[in-house]
Amino acid sequence: MLKTNEGTIDRVLRVLVGLALIAIVFVGPQTPWGWIGLVPLLTGLAGTCPVYTILGIRTCKLKN
Repeated sequence: MLKTNEGTIDRVLRVLVGLALIAIVFVGPQTPWGWIGLVPLLTGLAGTCPVYTILGIRTCKLKN
């Protein structure tokens, strides 16, 4: 499994943005591009971002 590399604020923002983008599919312009919201939603729920891993970015505190 991938290690957690997202902090709490990062995760909450990802989930909110993901839900907002998915809502576009059902409300508003109803464009299928809203399904791209699954990416931030899933990474926010999982707590890990593959792009952060590749770039060596961490927004969470290191555990001692």
